[in-house]
Amino acid sequence: MATQRAQESIYNIRPPLDEKPGKPPRYISKFRPSVKLEAEKNKAQWKTMGPAKAALPSPKNFLQKHSKEPKLPARKKEEDSKKLPALSVPRRTDHPVMGIHSKKNFINANAVAAITGLPKKPQPIYVDKRQGDKYLLETSGLVPKYIKKKGYGVTPKCVIQRNEEMTRAQKEYEASILEHLKKKALKQLSDEEKTSILQGLKKNWKEVYREFQSLPIKVDTIRQKLYKEKLESQMKQLEHDIEVIEKHKFIYIAKE
Repeated sequence: MATQRAQESIYNIRPPLDEKPGKPPRYISKFRPSVKLEAEKNKAQWKTMGPAKAALPSPKNFLQKHSKEPKLPARKKEEDSKKLPALSVPRRTDHPVMGIHSKKNFINANAVAAITGLPKKPQPIYVDKRQGDKYLLETSGLVPKYIKKKGYGVTPKCVIQRNEEMTRAQKEYEASILEHLKKKALKQLSDEEKTSILQGLKKNWKEVYREFQSLPIKVDTIRQKLYKEKLESQMKQLEHDIEVIEKHKFIYIAKE
């Protein structure tokens, strides 16, 4: 009798488990054998088999007494013969100075200097701990030295920026003035016109000055006094106009 197997099974109901992928093989460089061989080859090159091959000191060069003490150079006989022996008493030709005599009273002078002088300022110091040693503060590095800064002597950025702003403002002001003059329909005198006007003013001044020189020395009448004042005012006005034209480079006049 043939047996029948059940089609249903618990292994068919349970879902298959997800197999985790295995780790990939570790990376091994192809240069590893050559590197290992090079390391073994150069390992401990300074080691030797047995004692080092060094020259042994000679037994004749043994350490002697006082051999390491500094020795003075030998004296030369010529220098010793030139030097004279030291004398305990001066010679007859010598004139020793016994001292400089002065009438100044150093005791009183020192007393006055001590009274009227300013007190000595104590040097700033610092102490490393409560009952430690004292050190000068100036050379300790705690006081900032601005001379040793990297940017010492370099113009600050704020000053450069302010100068640039002032230059830009000046250019904008000049541009606005030119624009304002153009709006008012002003005309700029050319160099030829300026030169011709200047020559005309100087010619007029010479004519007025000639008339002024032709006046009499003694001015008595009212008419002569008024005429003299008129000539003086004309000369002053012409001198002022000439100075204004020569002083300014650009001159603008109203268009007709």
